[in-house]
Amino acid sequence: MPKETTVAIGQNVKRLDAVGKVTGETPYPSDINMDGQLWMKIRFSDRAHARVVAIDTQAAQALSGVVRIFTAKDVPQNEYGLVTKDQPVMCGPGSHSQVQGADIVRCYMDYVAVVVAETEAIAAQAVKLIHITYEDLPTIFDVETAMHDGAPQIHEQNANNILCHYRIRKGDMQSGWADAAVVVEGEYSTGYQEHAFLQPEAGLGYIDEEGRVTVVVAGQWVHEDQEQIFHALDLPQEQVRVIYPAIGGAFGGREDMSVQIVLALAAYNLRRPVKIIWSREESIQYHHKRHPIKIRAKWGATKEGKIVAAEATVIGDAGPYNYTSTKVMGNANLCCTGPYEIPNIHIDTYGVLTNNIPTGAFRGFGGPQGALAAEGQMNRLALALNIDPVELRMRNIIHEGSIASVGTPFPKGVSMPQVVETCAKESFWLKDTSAGWTHSLLQQPANPSLRRGVGFACGFKNVGYSFGFPEQSWATIELHGNGEIEQVIVRAAGADVGQGAHTVFVQMAAEATGVPIEKVRLMGHDTAKAPTSGSASASRLTFMAGNAIKGAGEQALELWKREERPAIATYQYRPPKTTPYDPLTGRSEPNFAYGYVAQAVEVEVDIETGHVRVVRVISTNDVGKAVNPELVQAQIEGCVVQAQGYAIMENLVSVEGKIRNPYLSTYLIPTILDVPEEVKSVVLEYPDPIGPWGARGMAEMPFLPLAPAIAAAVHEATGVWVDAIPMTPERVVAALRREGVGIL
Repeated sequence: MPKETTVAIGQNVKRLDAVGKVTGETPYPSDINMDGQLWMKIRFSDRAHARVVAIDTQAAQALSGVVRIFTAKDVPQNEYGLVTKDQPVMCGPGSHSQVQGADIVRCYMDYVAVVVAETEAIAAQAVKLIHITYEDLPTIFDVETAMHDGAPQIHEQNANNILCHYRIRKGDMQSGWADAAVVVEGEYSTGYQEHAFLQPEAGLGYIDEEGRVTVVVAGQWVHEDQEQIFHALDLPQEQVRVIYPAIGGAFGGREDMSVQIVLALAAYNLRRPVKIIWSREESIQYHHKRHPIKIRAKWGATKEGKIVAAEATVIGDAGPYNYTSTKVMGNANLCCTGPYEIPNIHIDTYGVLTNNIPTGAFRGFGGPQGALAAEGQMNRLALALNIDPVELRMRNIIHEGSIASVGTPFPKGVSMPQVVETCAKESFWLKDTSAGWTHSLLQQPANPSLRRGVGFACGFKNVGYSFGFPEQSWATIELHGNGEIEQVIVRAAGADVGQGAHTVFVQMAAEATGVPIEKVRLMGHDTAKAPTSGSASASRLTFMAGNAIKGAGEQALELWKREERPAIATYQYRPPKTTPYDPLTGRSEPNFAYGYVAQAVEVEVDIETGHVRVVRVISTNDVGKAVNPELVQAQIEGCVVQAQGYAIMENLVSVEGKIRNPYLSTYLIPTILDVPEEVKSVVLEYPDPIGPWGARGMAEMPFLPLAPAIAAAVHEATGVWVDAIPMTPERVVAALRREGVGIL
């Protein structure tokens, strides 16, 4: 049977969930209730580091309406963790765990007890009545101090609190420095960032009609949540079910556990539905953040503008548990020398344990921190060499066949030169046949307190899991009908966290099976109904789930041709293998695909107040193939605004491990009035050789270059470098005053 011609790929198909979300009819976890449900509240740690000696629940248990209080001794396998199971579900005596010191709290977000009561108010009152006896332990909050001999140890097995140490050793540094006519040095630092997703943590646990412990929650990978739950409860996998309703944003903040395990624990033991909703304050205080990272960098170039040497030391604050820190710091290690061919490289990257709040996945996954340093160094070199920043990039940019910092070639499909050149053309730059790329200075505002400037930055980021982490995605396609295909059911569990993934899944299934979109029905977000697609992270879902759907569709069509009715095919897609860093040299094949991005920005700086206003952003992205162009544009615009918040506004204050501004009134994120006058999305389509229909992932890429592009624009406007983000007015005005700018 010949495949029908369809136009599903590349079309602006309306989102499947659009009407329900804008009308308010779509249920999120906090909207879902069941008859006879109980309510849960969590007692978090009162210490940054202490041994829990005793937990007295008598007063709380005596409160009318309290049903049960759970502590560490009630958890069959009291341990969890996405990469390493190094964190107790609850901290306290009597723990059944392989985690050393499961009776020790190591930060304020550790759980000590869980109260289940007839109402939310009773549960909230009861947690305050629990009396906990602590034996205080030494604390450590500064990453560099934590690495010193004699510093308090967070875990016995991590000497000097070093969770991970990655090295890159490429070429001959002595030769590189000898060839350098110009050397620039810089120190860059980034702060925490709060995910600030629309729906705070919430969920409902119950026993379903088949006797399975079921958790309805928002997350990023239903099957990983399932694994963490059945491990902690010591249950067979088939006895645990996880369902996601509408998710309401994630950005990496839902990769690690919040309420999933304790909801399952309570439902399993009480055999009644149990519900929890975190307040915004709880959400900000008690889920992980983006890593604060310090980078000290030194780069050298010839007078012709060829980079010949790069050194860096990268130190990231992991908090007391791994979460995804080993992977995030691995990515920062890869990105801190940027998308450039550099023959001689010496990098040391550390993830360090402290008693601060844990840090983990956040859009960009270590890439934004690395890019701040790499692009800051490039812009400094451009200034020192008197070469235009775009021209300098074009002289050093990676291309097809380039060798990465880790000593192996980039995967085929490198489009970085085209991305940089297109961004320059679409923004403030002109190509002069003799001088190369140049840009003219902006006309300055009439107000002498306001200065305008432009900046440029670029970057690359992986698609899919890196450094040898197993990568796969499954999908099932069912073709139903008699003489012709009347309905296509696609089973793919990838999470739609607001990015429109499910709409794209349907488009790809329609394309793969040759039917109109209206004939396709998606079944996902439920471990009982769909095989694993992997997580909604690493810009991987379109790429990975797309290849799985494409493969399942092709196999189902073959069965249909043999007149199997229904024709059902399940397909597992596995990309080329990646490899971990060599512990001494860093040599590896870290990723099987990348996305490429470049951005130009215009800013206006008030030199009296230090306020930075982002006027316009030109973001050029190679997406391989835009499956749904409007969704691609939405991802670019949303990512740019979120990166803008990270660069200039979002200042999360942590003092000795405790978040001091856990409210959206004091932790400021961009609103509609802060959005730039223009976000120009330039979409390029250079097909990825192994992407489905050529598509690359792209959801994280626009985050990487924005902060360094803003920093370059601020420098052009004022002559002052601001190398720490967020570039709050206080920080900017202090930098201006140190350089004598703005003093009347």
